[in-house]
Amino acid sequence: MPSEPLGLRWGDVDWASGRLTIHSPKTAHQGKATRQIPIFPELRPHLEAAFDEAEPGTEYVITRYRNANSNLRTQLERIIRKAGLEPWQKLFQNLRATRETELVETFPLHVVTSWLGNTAAVAAKHYLQTTDEHFQRAIEAPAGAVQNPVQNPVQYPHGTACNGGKQESENPGFPGVCEPLQYCTSEQAPRLGLEPRT
Repeated sequence: MPSEPLGLRWGDVDWASGRLTIHSPKTAHQGKATRQIPIFPELRPHLEAAFDEAEPGTEYVITRYRNANSNLRTQLERIIRKAGLEPWQKLFQNLRATRETELVETFPLHVVTSWLGNTAAVAAKHYLQTTDEHFQRAIEAPAGAVQNPVQNPVQYPHGTACNGGKQESENPGFPGVCEPLQYCTSEQAPRLGLEPRT
């Protein structure tokens, strides 16, 4: 901020495919001068309204605050206070972090980082957040709704995780255990936990 939004031109808006081309001076030296992002449904009406209000021949999507002396942080703090809220630290970074966290809930991380122009490592270290909603969903989830990723059937389709596709019906006494694993799973850990008692 603010280089990417201020660099957005109307020629970068592809209405038909629903994409925006973002120019990124920060990553241009890495051979990544541009990237594409979707025109998200919550953004599209505002973008269409700005297009309808733009003077003919207007080049840039954002026409205000283009002066190098403009302080967008101060303007945003005023808007937040006017809404009756208290501005938070690192305004633009936190807005980006919130959006990245929202998107990761729906799309794979590699897709989200390609849209936002960072890496998975940077996203994990600086942007992805644990929210109150995460806690609430975990508390309210019905028993068994939170899957163990190791047991996710999408990751291990029938016949790939088990030897030749032998399923639990062929392994009586070992429900849900594949043939190669039955011999190492006959002993169960006690419910006391794995840590030694103190």
